[in-house]
Amino acid sequence: MDSILTILENNLPWFWVAITVICVVIETMTLALTTIWFGISAFVMVFLAFLPIPFAIQLFIFVVLSLILLIFTRPLVQKKLSQKKITTNYERVIGQIAVVTKKITAIDKGAIKINGMEWTAAVRENITLEKGSKCVIEEIAGVTAYVKQI
Repeated sequence: MDSILTILENNLPWFWVAITVICVVIETMTLALTTIWFGISAFVMVFLAFLPIPFAIQLFIFVVLSLILLIFTRPLVQKKLSQKKITTNYERVIGQIAVVTKKITAIDKGAIKINGMEWTAAVRENITLEKGSKCVIEEIAGVTAYVKQI
C-alpha cells in the first residue's frame, strides 16, 4: 500500500490528468453538466500538483473547488443552455379554424388549408367534411392534422 501512495505522490500531475480525462469522458456520455465541474477542478489540480502541496490537501482543494463550481455555476450554465421552446407551425395551428380543400371522410384522408399552408387531414369520428367547409384542428400526428367539424 505504501508503494502505491509513493507512486501516486511522485506522479500527481498525471493522476489529475487522468481524473480530468475520466470526468470529461463521463460528461460527454451523459451530458448532465455534473462531472464537467469535477473535470475542470481536476484540470486546475494538474497545475497545483507541481507545487509542494501534500496529496490530502490537494484532494481537499479538488473537492471544495468541484462543489463550488457545481453549486454556483451549474445552474447558470443550465439556464443559459436551456432555450425557450420555440413553437413550430404545427403547434400554432392546434385549436385554429381551417378550411377543407379536399373532402375528408372517416375512411379517406383529405386536405385543409390554414395560414396559407395545406395539410393532410383526417377525422377520428364517423363524419364527412366537404370541400369548402370549416373545421377545427384538434391534433397533429406526424404530417396529418386531425380535425373535427365546427
